[in-house]
Amino acid sequence: MPPASTKASTLTLDASATSSPVVPVVPAAATVPDRLEPGGPGYRRMSFALFAAGVATFALLYSTQALLPAVSAGFGATAGQASWTVSAATGALALCVLPMSALSERFGRRQLMTASLTVAVLVGLLVPFAPSLGWLIALRAVQGAALAGLPASAMAYLAEEVRPKALVAAIGLFVAGNSIGGMSGRILTGWIAQLWGWRAALGAVGLLAVACAVVFHFMIPKARNFTPGTLNPKALAKTVGEHLADPLLRRLYAIGALFMTVFGAVYTVIGYRLIGEPFNLPQGVIGSIFLVYLVGTVSSAAAGRLVARLGRRGALYLAVSTTAAGLLLSLADQLAAVPLGLVLITAGFFAGHAVASSSVSRTATKGRAQASALYQSAYYLGSSAGGTLGAIAFHAGGWAGTVSMGLLAVLGVVSITLYGSRVARAERRRLVPVASVQN
Repeated sequence: MPPASTKASTLTLDASATSSPVVPVVPAAATVPDRLEPGGPGYRRMSFALFAAGVATFALLYSTQALLPAVSAGFGATAGQASWTVSAATGALALCVLPMSALSERFGRRQLMTASLTVAVLVGLLVPFAPSLGWLIALRAVQGAALAGLPASAMAYLAEEVRPKALVAAIGLFVAGNSIGGMSGRILTGWIAQLWGWRAALGAVGLLAVACAVVFHFMIPKARNFTPGTLNPKALAKTVGEHLADPLLRRLYAIGALFMTVFGAVYTVIGYRLIGEPFNLPQGVIGSIFLVYLVGTVSSAAAGRLVARLGRRGALYLAVSTTAAGLLLSLADQLAAVPLGLVLITAGFFAGHAVASSSVSRTATKGRAQASALYQSAYYLGSSAGGTLGAIAFHAGGWAGTVSMGLLAVLGVVSITLYGSRVARAERRRLVPVASVQN
């Protein structure tokens, strides 16, 4: 039986060295220490460290989203122009996730996470002093590229260092850090911007990220089961090409991107809707609207039960129906209707995202790390496109324009899912005669 380190490396790459983008270099007599488990030494430190990294990642990545009306006013920019402060960060992250995943195979998960977080935090301290909108967008792009190293490495680090039975709980803590960081960063910036302006708000996020980075640096245990590999760009390109040639994976990537397009559009533009007529809400209250994110924690956790009861496609249909209902409800000019609409949109998005992302790992039979990285790329490209297109639609047609764009993306998810159902039925009909002949 091969050493555990060899198996861990194989799981994160391909089934064979010839088709893997990174060829593992395994010592002849590798001894693998026990993996981390709840109650054991190092597990709590690891949990705190990755929770802190998750908080810092999403607090930084979406730090300007709740501040877009203030950024527009500060630079005299339109909603579409200001939205690039979000889209540049998520777009750069999307483009860099795949190469960062390859670098983590060569230089180590822990090392790459540490370097990525350090660079992102340093840039975060410069962001409040951006002299122009162009500089702000450029700094945010650099920040997004740096942050790509964290999602590219964290899951692989956990898979290698944590006992399999504790893996789901450990990943859950990292994802919880993402959710808490995304929510708290937006709420923090909203209230601070109301009191001292948007630059002070971005400075506060930068200081929060510094604290998280310090916790991560001193708490993250050294990797004990990582086996470095030699970079193989040709094999990486081959693996990526095989994934992109898979029709089911392509559909899943498209579904993730379209769901995130809706989500990115809604939460990029919602501040402009609430700060204007007929609501005229203050910046702090607008930031607090992101408490709705807590609904996503519940709906994503419930996705597994939905799939068990309704099947994968049934769960997707329920997710898109919930999202569409939320979009339509948010059109009402009653204040109570808007947060209720956001609750439905958020619940539908997180459920759909959980179904699509888990289906990627289930579908990919080899190169799962690269398959997941491609999904993350599509996901964040959807966020980038949604933020910009949603803002442009808002400028052209108000909130109704943004909702119309979101409904088009929802229709795209429905169309892809219906097509997938038709393909699956045709495949079953094709296999039945073959099975009959063999019997």
